[in-house]
Amino acid sequence: MFSFFKKKPLITSAPSETQVPDPAPTPPVHAVLPGAASPVSDPASQPAAAPPAPAPAPAPAPVPVPVPERKSWLEKLKIGLRKTGSSIATVFTGTLIDDALYEDLESALLMADTGIKATEHLLLDLKRRVKETKATEPSAVKALLIESLTELLRPLEKQLVIGQHKPTVMMVAGVNGAGKTTTIGKLTCHLSNQGTSVLLAAADTFRAAAREQLSAWAERTTVDIISQEGGDPAAVSFDAVKAGQARGRDVVLVDTAGRLPTQLHLMAELQKIKRVVQKADVTAPHEVLLVIDGNTGQNALAQVKAFDDALTLTGLIVTKLDGTAKGGVLAAIARERPIPVYFVGVGEKLEDLETFNAREFTQALLS
Repeated sequence: MFSFFKKKPLITSAPSETQVPDPAPTPPVHAVLPGAASPVSDPASQPAAAPPAPAPAPAPAPVPVPVPERKSWLEKLKIGLRKTGSSIATVFTGTLIDDALYEDLESALLMADTGIKATEHLLLDLKRRVKETKATEPSAVKALLIESLTELLRPLEKQLVIGQHKPTVMMVAGVNGAGKTTTIGKLTCHLSNQGTSVLLAAADTFRAAAREQLSAWAERTTVDIISQEGGDPAAVSFDAVKAGQARGRDVVLVDTAGRLPTQLHLMAELQKIKRVVQKADVTAPHEVLLVIDGNTGQNALAQVKAFDDALTLTGLIVTKLDGTAKGGVLAAIARERPIPVYFVGVGEKLEDLETFNAREFTQALLS
């Protein structure tokens, strides 16, 4: 608390009768009344006016500083993609730009699971860029490859939009082992940190202990969860959407059972969940996300195609990019099934999930 002190008035004594008045005459005081003209004085008697102060120099524009958290995460991504990047980078250690360089690059891209179609596209585009820029050094070719790959991945770059619907209902699918439930926990943390209220639906009643695992994530991220022991996945999803509406939640995340695309009866169950969710909200689900393991390479592309055919995917989350030598699979997805990649993961911590940026990914891959 601050203390405020009131100054005491200055007390002056009245002049005594014995005091001798000052013989000097007191100069007259000229008061200027409102609307009256100011008294005119001799300009020669006035001191010269001071020169105007120079205008202050404009402050330099602030230089944008990278967010420490993002910078730290990019370092993790770079380390995670090192195996893929190093195999490609060795192609550019020579001194000539010749057919051998392009053949070695083709092999390196295929080994990184870029896929035949994406590899052919990148090689043709790279040769065009080399011809247009008249590059003569292999290091320049590497820089042109970064530009080419960034342009290929750009269509996958899209932000997840929350708020157009309340609640925004998200179905999350993925095969067993892809890290689906862990990713839901990370996504819940990401949304909560942005001030978004989340409700989880434990609709993965097929896998043992899946409900307990999701409950642990709900407790860790301090959000509510709707679950039923042995309940029907579609019924749990329906109840969760209704609960999200009643409680005014921003997002309802539905964790579905992990399954392989070849398990037709389980894929049919996913379609049932989608239909039942639409009964609770005719506009839902607003997002149908697939979690894929970045280590699985071309198998991940096959999963994207199968789940997209069954559910019409709206977005992807790519996990386990830490330590993989198959980071090129995103190029294959961009070329053959360009579904937006909302997030990529590079670890097991809650903060190890970040939005996908095409240029950042490419630079981390080919640095």
